[in-house]
Amino acid sequence: MLPMSLLRPGGTKQPRVSATPPPRTLNVQKFAESRAAELETLHLIVTNRLNSDFRSRRNKRRRTTGHNDRVANNRSRKRRKLGVPGLSNAVVAEKSQEKVPRRIRRRIELRKNPDSGFCASGDGTKRLRTHVWHAKRFAMTKLWGFHLPLGMQGRGRGSRALLKRFKDGALIHDASYYGIVQLEGPQDSLLQMLSTVLVPSQSSQLDDDSHSVLSGAIYATAMLHHIGAPFSPAVAPVTYMWRPFHQPSIVVDAEYHDVDGYNKPKGTESCYSFRQLWVSIHAAGFSQGYDVLKLASQKQMVETGVSINCISLQGKLAKLEVMGSKTFLLLQKTLHPVNFIVGNSGQLAKCLDAESDTNSRIEKFPILENEDHISPSAIISLTISDPRDLPEKKALLVSEATSTSTLGSMKEDEGKELWKNGGDGALSVSMDLWDASKGILPPVEENILCMEKHHKKLAFFCLDNTNLGKQNASTEGLFCRLCPILLLNNSNRKGSVARWSIILPLSWMKAFWVPLVSGGAHAIGLREKQWIACEVGEPCFPSDFPDCSAYSCFMATKAATSDEKMELRPLAMRPIRVPIPPPWESVRFSLDDESIKLQTTLNDSEEPCAAKVSENSLTDSNCGESNTISMNHHGSSFNGIVARTANMLTNFLGEMHGDHLLLFPYVPTMKNNIAKFMKDDSRLGRGRNGENARISNGRRLCFVRVVMHACKGGVFEEGAVVCAPHYSDITLWTSRPNMEEVQKPQSSVTSYFEQQPSGKWELQIPKDPAARASHRWPIGFVTTGFVRGSKRPSAGALCEAILLARLREEQWNEVPVKRRTKDIYVLVRNLRSTAYRLALATIVLEHQEEDLVSM
Repeated sequence: MLPMSLLRPGGTKQPRVSATPPPRTLNVQKFAESRAAELETLHLIVTNRLNSDFRSRRNKRRRTTGHNDRVANNRSRKRRKLGVPGLSNAVVAEKSQEKVPRRIRRRIELRKNPDSGFCASGDGTKRLRTHVWHAKRFAMTKLWGFHLPLGMQGRGRGSRALLKRFKDGALIHDASYYGIVQLEGPQDSLLQMLSTVLVPSQSSQLDDDSHSVLSGAIYATAMLHHIGAPFSPAVAPVTYMWRPFHQPSIVVDAEYHDVDGYNKPKGTESCYSFRQLWVSIHAAGFSQGYDVLKLASQKQMVETGVSINCISLQGKLAKLEVMGSKTFLLLQKTLHPVNFIVGNSGQLAKCLDAESDTNSRIEKFPILENEDHISPSAIISLTISDPRDLPEKKALLVSEATSTSTLGSMKEDEGKELWKNGGDGALSVSMDLWDASKGILPPVEENILCMEKHHKKLAFFCLDNTNLGKQNASTEGLFCRLCPILLLNNSNRKGSVARWSIILPLSWMKAFWVPLVSGGAHAIGLREKQWIACEVGEPCFPSDFPDCSAYSCFMATKAATSDEKMELRPLAMRPIRVPIPPPWESVRFSLDDESIKLQTTLNDSEEPCAAKVSENSLTDSNCGESNTISMNHHGSSFNGIVARTANMLTNFLGEMHGDHLLLFPYVPTMKNNIAKFMKDDSRLGRGRNGENARISNGRRLCFVRVVMHACKGGVFEEGAVVCAPHYSDITLWTSRPNMEEVQKPQSSVTSYFEQQPSGKWELQIPKDPAARASHRWPIGFVTTGFVRGSKRPSAGALCEAILLARLREEQWNEVPVKRRTKDIYVLVRNLRSTAYRLALATIVLEHQEEDLVSM
């Protein structure tokens, strides 16, 4: 609305009077001269009012820092000290002793890249070299003495997107927490020592793969036991590899050295007899595994008098795990090997940087051209250029006339220059990762690479200072632009899972991590790694290895964390308490024939007695108010063995006289052995009375790993109980598509396993007839639950072998030959659920000879 004064009587706008705009420039001097009289009068008035005192009054001043006189006090204190002789040095000493803030100290420490060793926090927990990168993106946890990435931030979801990346891309995991133990000694002594702690032992294998492992072409997996394998307790699954025969130790020295650095004759027999071996162990069992290997080495020396060196390489080598369908393409794009030619006379070929007019070039390593030509478990030794800086340089292969002795005659200063690459014409020696115990030079620092790239850009635009010449900021200190690595093909025999491992020096971890992630690899933590293991059907250590002591420690930590979270919730919102770890000893109660028959032929007495358990069980069941089988929650509740090889399962059946049982360990020479016995009714029912009773009593439990798939629906959680179904459960479920699950009363869910004040978990035998009808006997537990988002979800479980054989026999007896299946029907119930869900269990050792590969 316009004011009325601006409107004409007729309502139209009046034209504004245009004011004269101010000048664009103003001459201050002329303006002051024209107003001089007015300014002098104004100044006189102000002077009379202030009595010619133009100082600012104290009460009118701004008091922003008037209350803080710290600066003035420090200044006066410093003046007083400097005025007294001898106190000026005290000021400098006081400044030097001032404690640097933790933020700055931590930043300086994490930026360091020492040749070996992990930096640690205040409580001694080690940090990975990629700790800062992970801490900004992942939820971190303390496990096995390390700060490890648990998973992506959030509530633990995202498995669907992760499986899609695994199918269509590449995933990467920093597995530097794995430790490597180096064994050195005569080959026969090493084989004899390993036969006492490894299952299967290499000395017992005489096939072609064993010779390939011994020659260093491929690696092998085994289960590490205490001395006295296979009857001693298990420690952890390990991966071991031998140093190849054709890779002698390369050192800048005039004298001859063998793989261990000791002076030995140059004979072929000596070279082949003295060997070097690496054993890779998970961090959860590294300390115990190292002690076992060291004790076995000492025992071997006492018995035979031959010395075996046992050296820990933890903190010197790192490990990267890359997996997914695009893994090999990522490795081809990131890893750029440098060819080295070794003559017949043992001469060294060296890579020499040359000018652009040379005719030589860096040829692509042929073994990285086609993944199909690389066999599973293959070991590839490469020397890789720094993946952060890949300039278009050309290499000149030095002629074969330059021998090792020529390098040995060089001066010490010249030898050090071989590891530098500061200018054109610098020389690089062929390195070997097997000499990591002697030390490998770290890569070029990041700031030096950035400075070099900056100078290259200036030179490209002709902006460099030609008077100063080429500025080489990397001439200070020792470094290397080439890195030796070992590339391991972890893909399975079927080729359906693409997995590779890179073993490299620990100081080169950051130099490889960033280019691989920038090249398209998606980093994962421990949680995502377990999802991938479940998706591909492989066990994950230590959650799938209850026979190892690392499992008890891991589950104790998990139980403590679960209890802390539960205590933070209100009493009304707390979930049902479940046993962690699962009560494995409760499976023993299902072994007795009378306990299985008790499901359908229980007496109607008010106080029935529970079926008797063998004396080897922790607690026998007695008549009383409740029939229970208890196991210690604090100690190791696993009192049995886990068959990890088909040979181990066969030996167990032979010792128990269980050849009549319907278990078929995998034999490479026999094909379709299960299908052959499915049609043979003569084997059914053999030895069902006396033999089964003798097998059930007085023996250790033997578990085998099974992979389960839900028949119709449901999710199997970790820790769920696997039960033996009635055949009526199977027929009702399979004959009626809309059949609901077998339900257990809600009151029986909390009483299936009960924890006593002493900390023991007890298996309760229900007395109520309705509860007895829905009671199913446990035969195992789920160790790895379903992964949400999987197209064919599967769960890993450990079940008792004898009970699985009895279930198969019962199910085969009820159906004709054409309807028999290799898999076994079982019931699975989550511990906080009332529903039993039908699933098909596949015994792993019936389809493969070994079950030793773990993630």
